Amino acid sequence: MKKTFVRAVTGAALAGLVVLGSAAPALAAQDAPNDVVVVDEPDTSDLNNIWTFAPLGVPVLGLIQSLNGVPGRLLPS
Repeated sequence: MKKTFVRAVTGAALAGLVVLGSAAPALAAQDAPNDVVVVDEPDTSDLNNIWTFAPLGVPVLGLIQSLNGVPGRLLPS
């Protein structure tokens, strides 16, 4: 029973150290709150072609167009 308790406390302590260690970069970024960061708007001028329209996460029209060309590339003419 004592071994189980010691293992549980040790596991909890190690898990806490892992969480604090992974949060260290975020905590370090808070040291300089007076720094001003200016972020420009992204360039979205080329996002209107068939290769970038992706409602399902995959550019559907571009995928169909590329699959249409596969038989012509695989079969010799």
